[in-house]
Amino acid sequence: MKKVLIALDYDQSGKKVAETGYSMAGSMDAEVTLLHVIADPTFYSDLDYSPITGFLGYMNMSHLQMESLEGLKEASLQYLDKIKKHLGDNSIRTIIKEGDKAGSILETARELHADAIVMGSHSRRWLDDILMGSVTEKVLHQTSIPVLVVPTKQEKKK
Repeated sequence: MKKVLIALDYDQSGKKVAETGYSMAGSMDAEVTLLHVIADPTFYSDLDYSPITGFLGYMNMSHLQMESLEGLKEASLQYLDKIKKHLGDNSIRTIIKEGDKAGSILETARELHADAIVMGSHSRRWLDDILMGSVTEKVLHQTSIPVLVVPTKQEKKK
């Protein structure tokens, strides 16, 4: 494996997915590309909720900036750059796409000739989502390359 695509959404688990995918890629000396797909721009417009979780710069962006596609792309790119910096590797490539999440992930994997896709599943009902039509399920059923699904549901404290 020479190229690994890590698809990150705007969930808090993005850091865990990125770390897991980066570790896997590192063990194979593979190139890493981080991808974020903007699927529904209206989702980002609620100022009470930061869809770009973990991105501290989100709160510094104006409401109008978050409503424009260019503003969303810039915020998403800054988010991926933050993850890239966290991983400590300037050679990591970052890509922002817009459209259907599963379709964009698959298209990017084809364009990059990726050897593996890494993505998270943060559902509390992970198996239900896999069986019922999630983005992960669509990617799994429409690709011939390996997909590493990182379960990221929050552990209950005992």
